[in-house]
Amino acid sequence: MARRYDPGRRDRIVRAALRVVAERGIGGLSHRTVAAEADVPLGSTTYHFASLDELLVAALRRSNENFARALRESGRLADPGTDLADELTRLLGEWFTGERRAIELEYELYLAALRRPALRPVAAEWTDGVGELLARRTDPATARALVALLDGISLQVLLTGGEFDAAHTREMLARIVRGSGAR
Repeated sequence: MARRYDPGRRDRIVRAALRVVAERGIGGLSHRTVAAEADVPLGSTTYHFASLDELLVAALRRSNENFARALRESGRLADPGTDLADELTRLLGEWFTGERRAIELEYELYLAALRRPALRPVAAEWTDGVGELLARRTDPATARALVALLDGISLQVLLTGGEFDAAHTREMLARIVRGSGAR
C-alpha cells in the first residue's frame, strides 16, 4: 500500500491536541485521543511526536503565539509616541474580549510546565520573546516586570472568573513604566 502524502498532518495533530486539552484537560491527552480527534492513524501521532511531552511542546508553542502576535503586530506598541501602559492595556483588553476558553487553554498549557520540565523552555521562550518586544520601548528589567504583571493580571482574571479591569490594569502598568509606586 502506497503512503499518502499529507503535508498538513503534523499541524492537524497539533490542532487536535489543543482541542483535546481544551475539552478534557491535559490528563485527557494521549496519542490515542489525539489520533481520534485528528482522524489520523495512531501511528501518525507517534511518528510525528515520540512522546506526549513533544506533543505538548508543539501545542504550547502554537497557543503561546496568540498574545505575542498581537504585541508584534501592534504598530502603536512600536511607536515611541504611544503611551506604553495605554497600549498594553488596550491589547490585553482586546485579548480578553476574545474567546475566553482559548486564553484558559493557553494558560493551562503554560502552567503545565510546573509539572512537565520539557515545557519549561517553551514557557521561557514566550516570556523572553514578549520581554524582548517590550524592551524595545523600555529597559530589560522594566520589560520583565511588565511581562510578570501582564501574566499576573491574566491569571487573576482567569482563576477568579472575574472581568478584566482596564482602569486598574492601566494604573499598575503605568506605575511600572514610571518606575514609581513600588513600596
